[in-house]
Amino acid sequence: MYDAIVVGARCAGSPAAMLLARKGYRVLLADKASFPSDTMSTHYIHPPGVARLGRWGLLERLRATNAPPILKLTVHMAGVAFSPPPPDGGPVAEAWCPRRTVLDTILVHAAVEAGAELREDFPVRELVRDGERVCGVRGGREGSLVTEEARIVIGADGLHSLVARAVEAPAYRTIPSLTFGYYAYWSGVPQDGAEIHMLEDCGVLVFPTNDDSMCIAAGSGIAGFHEFRKDVEGNYLRILDKVPGLDVRLRGARRESRILGTADQPNYFRRPFGPGWALVGDAGYHRDFITGLGITDAFRDAELLADAIDDGFAGRRPLDEALAGYEEARNEIATPLYEFTTQMASLTGPPSPELFVQFGAAMSKT
Repeated sequence: MYDAIVVGARCAGSPAAMLLARKGYRVLLADKASFPSDTMSTHYIHPPGVARLGRWGLLERLRATNAPPILKLTVHMAGVAFSPPPPDGGPVAEAWCPRRTVLDTILVHAAVEAGAELREDFPVRELVRDGERVCGVRGGREGSLVTEEARIVIGADGLHSLVARAVEAPAYRTIPSLTFGYYAYWSGVPQDGAEIHMLEDCGVLVFPTNDDSMCIAAGSGIAGFHEFRKDVEGNYLRILDKVPGLDVRLRGARRESRILGTADQPNYFRRPFGPGWALVGDAGYHRDFITGLGITDAFRDAELLADAIDDGFAGRRPLDEALAGYEEARNEIATPLYEFTTQMASLTGPPSPELFVQFGAAMSKT
């Protein structure tokens, strides 16, 4: 029997498993994928998330890859360009945008090194219960299903979390999808850090990532999604053409990937705990990708959850009380960022520079 089974081994699940294993708990980390493997992502790790990688002893591993640190972010809107200040008082001022094939592999290996048991290619099919309490999972490939038990099952399995659905985790502060976005990787694009271009009816993000490539994303309000999908490539390029000077920078560039995207961007908080279960990362809290908060939020909440579970398992306070504290701490930090994100994603007008300063102040509490 395990102390914890973590379902999902990406940016929330692997750190949660790693931190619990470092505290001496027996942890099973399961994922339907194998690693390295890719997943749709904003890529962006804000400075507080980078600081956590440093505390966990993983930042040098990221530095050893060929992803560059991002020391400059420029926001372009209404003919004005400015650089928002970094979060106040943080130990680092840099951001990173690694490919998920790189980042997730670093995180998975760190969890295994800490003592977690990794089970790849292991889709969890259902939860196991003892009355109302979740006590394990049943999963594996067809014909070879196995049951594993644990004191707590952690759903770190993303937006469409099987764990969240199975326990019927209540959602609140819900807002339907507000935007859609598509991105591709390009080589040969001159770069000077990361860029956000807020245009009248759309937006473009440009940032450097692994292999001397740039990730360029384009998106707009949800009302235009179905029209956009009629000609994804043509409409993606038409949005890029609206950015002054970007067409010149792309003349000698080459698109190195297909164009990926989605409009599946619901905004919600979910109650992240119950009898024998907990949620972390997008399984428990999700917001539009326009502010690139997903990875940074996942790191923070993995740390908060691991500390709460440790408090409960070690008897410092009742587990339910500790997990309620996890939800409260998550919401206190996330709410102002959630409100900024949904306001920005509503596309009612470009946010003011002052709002970006407020965003940085809220990030500093992360």
